[in-house]
Amino acid sequence: MEGVMGHQRVSDGRFAASGLRSGSQLPLAMVSEGQTATVARVRGAQDLRQHMAEMGFVQGAEVKVVSCVNGDVVVSVKGATLALNRDMAMRIVTC
Repeated sequence: MEGVMGHQRVSDGRFAASGLRSGSQLPLAMVSEGQTATVARVRGAQDLRQHMAEMGFVQGAEVKVVSCVNGDVVVSVKGATLALNRDMAMRIVTC
């Protein structure tokens, strides 16, 4: 079944980021567990964007969602495993 902006809806109602059409974007909080996505940008104030960049969330970085519960996610990015709450995960736009 086709979902939001070309993303595929999976059984838990979330959207899988694999096989995206060019230009499709989705917040990291909505990427399904086990999927890998590419960071397109981070939304927020400059100091927040800088902090997220220092943790590895830079444009083009590959991010794998290890676990997710209600939008809170555990991800693997640039060799590090990090936990983000839903608010932070919604600020990271993936493609």
